[in-house]
Formats: sequence, C-alpha cells, structure tokens
Amino acid sequence: MNAIFRNSSATLAISLALIAMPAFAQEQAGTETTDDDFHRTGEIVVTAPYFERLDLLAGTSALSGEDLAQQARGQIGETLLSLPGVSATSFSPGASRPVLRGFQGSRVAVLTDGIGNIDASNTSADHAVTIDPLTTERIEVLRGPAVLLFGGQAVGGAVNAIDKRIPRKVPDEAVHIDAQFDYSTAAKEYAGGASIDVPMGDRFVFHLDGSHRKSKDLRIGGYLLAPALRQEALDVAAEEQALGNLDEAVNARDWANFRGRLPNSAVKTTSLGAGAAFIDDGGNLGISFNLYDTQYGIAERPDFVEPVGGEVSIDLRQYRFDLRGEVELGEGLFDKIRIRAGYADYVHKELEGPDVGTTFFSKAIETRLELTQNNRGGWRGASGLQYQTRDFEAVGDEAFLPPTRSNQIGLFTLQEFSLGNLDAEVSVRFDHARLEAQSLATVRNFDNFSAAFGLGYTIGDIKIGTNISRTGRAPSVEELYSDGPHVATQSYEVGDPLLRSERSWNGEIYARYDSTRFDATATLYANRFSNFIYENATGAIVDDLPEFEYLQRKARVWGIEAEASANIGSFGGFDVLLDGVADFTRATIKGEGPAPRIPPLRLLGGLELQSDNFELRGEVEWADSQKRIADFETTTGGFTMVSASATWRPFGRDKNISLTASADNIFDVEARRAASFTKDFVALAGRDFRLTARLSF
Repeated sequence: MNAIFRNSSATLAISLALIAMPAFAQEQAGTETTDDDFHRTGEIVVTAPYFERLDLLAGTSALSGEDLAQQARGQIGETLLSLPGVSATSFSPGASRPVLRGFQGSRVAVLTDGIGNIDASNTSADHAVTIDPLTTERIEVLRGPAVLLFGGQAVGGAVNAIDKRIPRKVPDEAVHIDAQFDYSTAAKEYAGGASIDVPMGDRFVFHLDGSHRKSKDLRIGGYLLAPALRQEALDVAAEEQALGNLDEAVNARDWANFRGRLPNSAVKTTSLGAGAAFIDDGGNLGISFNLYDTQYGIAERPDFVEPVGGEVSIDLRQYRFDLRGEVELGEGLFDKIRIRAGYADYVHKELEGPDVGTTFFSKAIETRLELTQNNRGGWRGASGLQYQTRDFEAVGDEAFLPPTRSNQIGLFTLQEFSLGNLDAEVSVRFDHARLEAQSLATVRNFDNFSAAFGLGYTIGDIKIGTNISRTGRAPSVEELYSDGPHVATQSYEVGDPLLRSERSWNGEIYARYDSTRFDATATLYANRFSNFIYENATGAIVDDLPEFEYLQRKARVWGIEAEASANIGSFGGFDVLLDGVADFTRATIKGEGPAPRIPPLRLLGGLELQSDNFELRGEVEWADSQKRIADFETTTGGFTMVSASATWRPFGRDKNISLTASADNIFDVEARRAASFTKDFVALAGRDFRLTARLSF
C-alpha cells in the first residue's frame, strides 16, 4: 500500500447545526440558540455560521434530541427514514446507507462534521457506514445550492452527522455526561453509548465517548423470500422431486417456507473516541481520534439446492483522526478562517465462513480550508479549497478491483444575498479528479464545473422559490475498474474504464408555510442527466453469480416531497400535534426504460400528544408497491406499518432524563425496500418492542 500523505492541504470546519424539528416539522425561526443535548427548542442552532441559515433556499431536514434517540438504529440509512425524500439501501441490518430522492452511492455525500466520512460505504451497498448514531448529536439532510460546498457529486443531497468529539464549548459543569441505552426485541439487541466532557480550566476541554451494540439474527414479518422468488423455490423443489433428488427438493422447500427470521444477520459494533479542544474568543483548535469496529452477517442469495443459512460476513475496522480550527478575523471583509481535516485507515475483510476471501485496504485524507465573509448589507458568503486523496487495494482470490490511487481538488464559493423579502444564493465549484489504476497502467483525469442559483420570496408566512444547478461528477474507481466476483454482494461486477463524467441539470420549485401552529412545505424537483452512470443486471450468470455491469445513458428523474405539522389544540393537559410526510420519485433511462431500485410513493403520518412530562405518539407508514422496474429487476410489494411510542420525563423537559417505550410494525407485516439490492431475500424488521433511556447531566 502506498503512502497517501502527498500534497495534502489543510481545510475548514463545516460543522453545521441547522434545524431541530418536533415530529418531522421543519422549523424556520430566525433566533440563534444553544439547544441542550437532549431537547429541542424548534429554533435554529448554528455552530459554524459562515452564512446565517443553510436552509435559506434548501429543503433541509434534521433529527436531534429525542427524535434522534427514538429513531436511532445501527446504520444511519435506517435512522433517517422518517424524513421526506429519504429511503435506505437496507442491504442488511449491518449495512444501510441513505437514499435521497432515489439517488444512492456516490450521488449522496455522507459527511462527518462537514467533511467526507472517509469510509467505503459509497462504493458498494454491502459496506457499512462508519457512523454510530448512539454517539451522534444531530444528523442533517442538506439540499439546494449550498450543497456544492461539499462536492459537485451530491445531486441527491448530503447527509451531515454532527458529533461532539472535538468540543465546541467549555461545559459549565465540572464533568458533563450524556448517555443512551437501548434494548429491542426484534434482534434481541443491546446497545449503549456515553460521552464525557471535562473542562481543563477556562479554555480547554477533554472529551471521551464510546458505544457498543450487539444483536442476533433479525426477526422479520412473513416469509424470508419475496413472492416471486418463493414461487421459484417451489418450482425448483418440484423439479428436483421429479428427478429423484430428494435432499435438494427438501432444501428448496425449506427456502420457500422459511419465515420469521433473517439468517446470518447478527451485528456487533463498537466505537471509541477521544478529543480535546482549545476554545477562546479569538478562535478554537481541536483534535480527535476514533475507532469504529463492526462485524455483521450478509444474507445469502438463495440457490435453493443448498440448505438455508449463510456463511458470508464482514469484519470492518476504521481508525480516524480529525482536526478542526478557526480564527476570528475581525470586522473586515472576512469574518473567519476555518480549517477541517480528517485521515482514515480502513480495512474491510469479506469472510466465507472462517476464511478470508477478499480484504479491502483504504487509506485516505480529506482537507478543507475556508474563508467566511462578514455580513455587509445582506451579503455574506464562504469560499474555499477542498482536497481528497485515497489509496485503495483489494487483496484475495476474488479481488475484483485493481490497486488504485485517486486524488481530487476542488475550489468553491457560496454567496448569499438578502434584500427585503427577496433571498438569493449563488454557488460555483470546480473539481479536478485523477484516478490511477496502477496495475493496468491507466490514468483518467476529469474536470467538472458545477454551479447553482436560487431565488426565494417571502409573502407573510409563505415563502416560494426555485433552485437551478448544473453539476458534474467523475466516475468512481468501482464504476471504472470493477471486473470479477464480489462475494459480499453475491454478484459479478463489471465496470467500464471508458466512462465519462456524469453531468446533469437539476431544478426544483418549492413553497413553504410557517406559522405559530402550522408548518408545511412542498417541493417539486427534476434532474436531467446527459451521462447517467448506473449498475444494471444483464441477466447473465458468470461464475455462478448474476452479472451486473456499469452503464452510461441519458436519464430523467423527477419527484415530489411534502411535509406538514400542525398543533390542532389541547386535550387533558396535552398539546395535540398532527404531522405527515409524502415523497415520490420517478426515474427513466433513455432507450432503456425505468431506472433500477427506485423507491415508490410513500406516505407517513403521526398523531402526537405532548406535555412536559409525557409524550404519546402513534404513526402509520404506507409504501406503494413498485412495479415500474428495470430489466431483470423484480417488483416490490407495498406495505403498511403501524407504530406507537410513549416517552416519560420524570423531572420535566428541563432535566434531560427520559424513558421511551415503543412498538414498531405492531401488526408484524412483511416489508421490503425497493431501493435495496437484496430486497427479494432481506425483509425489514417484524414486530419490535424497544426501550430507550437517555440522560444528560
């Protein structure tokens, strides 16, 4: 493995804290506040305000406080499902990445405190995201022109996880402790996480955190196999019976009739972190280190003649170092200079039983340097430089990728203007990417220019507006150079070394209403790709595995998102809140038909009773069936899941102690995500009772 500390530049902190929202409602209050660790005020919290509100023209959603605690799951993809426009890859309980507006993989940027997560989750659906929600303070879904701060590839948007490993303030207490503990029945899962912040004088803070999660095989609702695959198993059983192959016939029937449990889906995850910061009126500087270690099973793609079970698993470990700092520059043109950097050493082993099949090694660094501007008559902004480099290597008999080195440098600026009721954003970004496959003696260079423009106009409690962008994305190493069997995804993957940059025009129009007792937003979006890159099944079987190849075509994507929340009155000392979310995406590849793995229409609604000491909530999620599918893709059945929860705060809202009991999928329905590669043999959790205890003092 080659060293990667070459030409690395320093960077800037994008630690964003945007919107704390009760029960899916997007708040837009203009007051800045320092919300505590476990409670939400409904006001915007800005920890790195290089502009006043990142949600000025973007449809921004967030989870924090009790909302995040109640919805936190082992993987961030499953954690964010209550937000509009969000689905998940749901590859397995141990690996699930967010899907935004139907986009996944490299088109969705997953960030830790404003820079890349520096793992391999964007390269393949079987790779876990190395973020543990148990030690995360807030998770944001970002869209609009400001997303170009994080890269031109984030067509679907960006997911930003905010942790406290590099402290942002000196605690008032001698020792500040946050903790959360969970138990759930569907996977017999035990999980716990805690953090400690200790002030060392007036300007220094030391931080420690850790979490551990352990679960058994997941309990599911209904059959293991989707209906079409189950019928195929029954047909195989009949054929083997007719041929006199009785053992094979029994195995096929076992596959068809297996229900109630997802074999080989146990997960064990541990994370540890430490950090320290110097905080002063003139600026701050901090560092942190963390370890993420996880082992999880991979569900088996059935061949029917073998017994039900599974031997493929993942053993993943990442070491990560981070740096964040800023210096106040006074009252001139520039307000602050910020630096943000991260380095990660990542190892990912794919195991077949006790034997290592393939090992992936990745060493990468990402840095950002930004200058933020003072507000001058409604004009403000940020400009900067971003640099990324990665050495990647796959070793083993089934290594389907050659050793590669990738480097990318980006220059960007975001400018915001406000004049009366009119708001405007302009962002521009240039990226140069260099991808080298060393063993193939091949080097590809890509230059991409991205730009975005947005306008919004406020009329009383209503805001209407539009965003337009032109973006470019270099193909990933996996899209270019894959060629071979990938045991974890149980597919034969074929890249195309001649792929060009993926470019698209993107637009959206939105309307928002924000009043004391009612909030609502609706967005219509569309994307037009000239060189859309996608992984598609060919129908061929190579090395006993289904073949998937990366292709490039023109494509069209459009969809809608909507959410609303209303305080409809009071009852017996409780405020009564009603909220809902709706989203829909339609994607078409020119000359081919529907794009693969697109989420269907989804509706999510809840009724909530709130008081200082108690909170009661009932919720229904309905997903339509997905019958608009690509060649060799199977349909996905619709489902309706009902959930309920009760939260008790024994000392009121201000004492930061709560206990939540919840029941998810109460009627134990069979449910699958259309965006998942493994949907036909990986169902979602069945009936699940969960206890969550949280405290802060």
